[in-house]
Amino acid sequence: MTSIPQPGAKKLGLVIDLDTCVGCHACAVNCKEWNTSGHSAPLTDFHPYEAKQDGVWLNRIHTYEAGTGTESRTVHFPRSCLHCEQPACVTVCPTGASYKRAEDGIVLVNAEICIGCKLCSWACPYGAREFDEDQGVMRKCTLCVDRIYNETIVEAERVPACVRACPAQARHFGDLGDPDSAVSQLVAERGGIDLMPEMGYKPVNKYLPPRRRPAPAAKPVEAPVPTGGANALLRWIDRALSR
Repeated sequence: MTSIPQPGAKKLGLVIDLDTCVGCHACAVNCKEWNTSGHSAPLTDFHPYEAKQDGVWLNRIHTYEAGTGTESRTVHFPRSCLHCEQPACVTVCPTGASYKRAEDGIVLVNAEICIGCKLCSWACPYGAREFDEDQGVMRKCTLCVDRIYNETIVEAERVPACVRACPAQARHFGDLGDPDSAVSQLVAERGGIDLMPEMGYKPVNKYLPPRRRPAPAAKPVEAPVPTGGANALLRWIDRALSR
């Protein structure tokens, strides 16, 4: 089985704001577009224009109705690899195809030695592994490792494709091992949470919970129209217009 290296100081990951995600799927589509010709290429599609289309998506969006009554709301939940500090998908891999990098904490799959046994997908409690039926190997989010270190790309754009595409700026990328980084400060300010912390896998990616909605403002009570003649009515109208 594959061992996990001693963690380094650098922990690259995503912070996803569930309060501002609008469920537009731009992150998923741009992820597919970039990675189908990048590190994980190709990403298989089956029957893409039919009712039962299927294929490999490294980022998926799920939509839920949460709460009841006035507290109800729609929550869009993006799901991809969380690049755990203690990833079960790595420790169960019999060939070493699933591995975690010591230098930045990114979890990757070496497709050259992956045998497609699916042990990693069974071990991952987050459902973040995708089996490529065409290639017979496992696929997963790479944090666009071939993009974030690509010096031919403008530095400001060296972020994962999903982050670059998000129109609501609900996705943030950075070093969560650095307490002074922008993403770490965002997690501290908003109370970012781990997904399923009871499992003990210590996901690097964090989720920012939806903000509590403010109580609706009380509707102002309109003053009754006075019945004391034309002058009284004009005075009431004047007061109403001067508010």
